[in-house]
Amino acid sequence: MTQPGQKRNYQKELDRLIEGLREEGRVPKLLLHSCCAPCSSYVLEYLSQYFDVTVYYYNPNIFPETEYEARVKEQERLIREMETERPVRFLAGSYEPEEFFSAARGHEKDPEGGERCCRCYELRLDRAARAAVSGDFDYFTTTLSISPLKNARWLNDIGCRLAGQYGIPYLVSDFKKKNGYKRSVELSALYGLYRQDYCGCVYSRAEAIERQKERASQEHPKP
Repeated sequence: MTQPGQKRNYQKELDRLIEGLREEGRVPKLLLHSCCAPCSSYVLEYLSQYFDVTVYYYNPNIFPETEYEARVKEQERLIREMETERPVRFLAGSYEPEEFFSAARGHEKDPEGGERCCRCYELRLDRAARAAVSGDFDYFTTTLSISPLKNARWLNDIGCRLAGQYGIPYLVSDFKKKNGYKRSVELSALYGLYRQDYCGCVYSRAEAIERQKERASQEHPKP
C-alpha cells in the first residue's frame, strides 16, 4: 500500500493489473479518452494487447473549431490505418467549448500546466467516466499522461476520485513510461500524423504564438 506522501508508480500498478488479467484470461472493455491521434498512437498499440478499446474523443478545450475538426479526423484516420492487436472502436463526444470556458473562468491568465489545466482535465475525465458507465465498460482512462507536459499525479488523482463517484474503475497510468512518448513520436512519423504545436485551447495557442515570436526575435534580432 502507498503510504501518505509516498510517490506512486502508476506504471508498476498498471503492470500488476495487466498481469492479473492475463492470468485470468480476461479481456475487459476499456473506454480510452484521447486528446489527439499522436498521443493515442502508442497507448493504442500498448493497451490493445490486453483490452477491448474504444477511443472516446471529448475535448471541448480545443480552439478554433476547425482545429477540433482536424484533430477528430486525424484520430479516426489513425484508428482505421493503425495495426493493433485487437480492433479499436471510436466514440465521438460533443464539441462543447462553452463547457471549457465555464470551467476555465477566473483562470484565463494561468500559465499552462496550472489550475486551468487541472480543471480542464477534470471536465474531460468526468465526461469520459459518464460515457464509460452508460456504455457498460469495465474501465476508463485517458491518453493525457503520455505528454511530458501533463501532470500524471493530477490525472490519476482525478480519475480515481471520479471512479469512486461513478462506480467504475479508473485505469491508473503514466503512459510516458517505458519510452511511451518516444514511441508515440515514432508512430506519428510512421503514419504521417498531424502534430499540433499547442495543447489545444485558446490560451495555450496564445502562449505558443508568443513563444514563436520570441524564438524568431532571437534567431533574427533587429540590427
